[in-house]
Order: sequence, then C-alpha cells, then structure tokens
Amino acid sequence: MDPTLKENDPVLFIDRKRRRYLKRLRSGRKITIRGDILADEVVGLPEGSRVRFSSGEYFLVLRPTYADLIPNLPRQAQVIYPKDTGPMLLWGDVFPGATVIEGGIGAGALTIALLRAVGPDGRVISYELREDFARMARDNVAAYFGDAPQWTLKIGDIYQGFAETGVDRIFLDLAEPGRALAVAAAALRAGGVLVCYVPTALQLKDTVDAIQADPRYAEVESFETLLRHWQVKGLSVRPIHRMVAHSAFIIIARRLAG
Repeated sequence: MDPTLKENDPVLFIDRKRRRYLKRLRSGRKITIRGDILADEVVGLPEGSRVRFSSGEYFLVLRPTYADLIPNLPRQAQVIYPKDTGPMLLWGDVFPGATVIEGGIGAGALTIALLRAVGPDGRVISYELREDFARMARDNVAAYFGDAPQWTLKIGDIYQGFAETGVDRIFLDLAEPGRALAVAAAALRAGGVLVCYVPTALQLKDTVDAIQADPRYAEVESFETLLRHWQVKGLSVRPIHRMVAHSAFIIIARRLAG
C-alpha cells in the first residue's frame, strides 16, 4: 500500500498520552481535537508523520489497523471486538475465495474482517433484520473498507432461512442461534463450518445443547478469549490493571454429510 495519506482516508491522530482519535481526511475541512488543522495539510504526508495543531500540540498520524478501527467504529450496538474476531476467523477457517453467510450484522465490524479474509474472489452475504443496523453497517463498510462488490447485504429474518446453498462458512451473531440450526444446515455444504457468538453462559449452554442434539453437526467446540496488555517501562514490567476479559463465547461446529 502507498504510505502517502490520501483524501478520504480514515486516520488516527495519536497524542503524547497515546489517546486515539479516528478522523477522515476530507478536503477543505478542519479536523478539531484540541485545536484545529486543515485536512489538506495532512493529505500527501507519509503515514507516521507528526502534525502540529493550532494549539501547538503535536499528533502522530497513522492509518488505523483493524484492531485500532473497531473500538472506534460508529455503532448503535456492541461490536465484535478484535480479540474475538481473530479466533473466529481462524477457528472458522475463513479462506480466500470462500463464500460466507453472516447472520446479524451489527455495525459491520465482522463484515469488514470477513471481506478482508475472503478477498476479491470470495463472497460475503450478510443478513440483518433491522434496517437501521443495516444502514450503519453499509456506511461503515463504505467508509472504512471501501468498494466491496463481493458483498451482498439483505434485510430479512434469519430464522426464516437463507436463499443460498452450498456455502463454506456461516457466522451467527444472534440471541438464539440454536433456533437457526436447521436453516444454517440447509445453506452449509458438507464439511462447512458454523460459528456462533453469544454473550451469556445460559446462551452458551442452550446453543451447545441444541447443536449436540442435532445429527447434522459434530466436532463442537466452545471457548472465550481474554486479552491482557502489559506495561513495559524501564524496570517496570507488569500487567496493566485493566483488561479486556469476557465479552462473549465462541462456538464452532462442522456440518456433516447427508
């Protein structure tokens, strides 16, 4: 990728205390954090430059990584955080060229990760019941991923079924994924992977019980991920007091033949 910052790029302005501010470089507009700077003064600089605002304060400017972007993504509902997205993509075995169904879109955080993982030759089909969520996800994908001709967004009730068949992977971010097992099985190819994401222990038990009772699935795994950062400053090497602990449970299953 060209390291030069361009008009409409999403960028992070990072202050000396490492606080992050997600902005877009729109020509002719001011960027205000503590003081102002014209976006035109930032466009054309290489990533990793430091810029001076009208207040005299300097900020480091970088394009956001996925891990930077998601906590700052505009949203109306809780997003799937990067600490969960990585394991979901790996345990879900999403590969370039795969066809993936996403049930429940939220703010589009997982959508962006899936689009990156399947690449230009893959396909992502997202189903969302709420039009306001779909609208925000569409805006976020356009703003922070860009053109996505391999993406289809459908408004509809997931529990009523999917139009697609023979898909490689299905991701369900629903309150009751156990109710969607039949429609997921009808859409998944033999050997395909089902990934469910639920926040509570009761939802975990209900979902795993339902999958284990369904003869169309096997190889069920469930887990959560915990993320703890460490402070390394001179001789002070210790875990940071605050950590991203429980967010949700991840459940993986395989679709059997027949």
